[in-house]
Amino acid sequence: MALLDLLGRRWALRVLWELRDGSSVTFRRLQQRCDGVSSSVLADRLRELGQAGLVEHAGEGYLLTEQGRTLQESLAPLDAWASGWRPRAAD
Repeated sequence: MALLDLLGRRWALRVLWELRDGSSVTFRRLQQRCDGVSSSVLADRLRELGQAGLVEHAGEGYLLTEQGRTLQESLAPLDAWASGWRPRAAD
């Protein structure tokens, strides 16, 4: 439940998604990639994801830890399922 709580917070999954390619991303660039999320919210998410061992600050930017990469791999089937998902139209 703790993981679902963390991932359910605003911008948490988006931050993980934007770090998926394995390259180090600066705070400013990550903020741009996240469509202008406020700096305070982004800082909070990065801190929380860092405390959870999923993201780390290395050199000049942020990247996924080994645990973060395994989480990404675990979420891949959900991403694949979502690609084919079509919500029913509202009546």
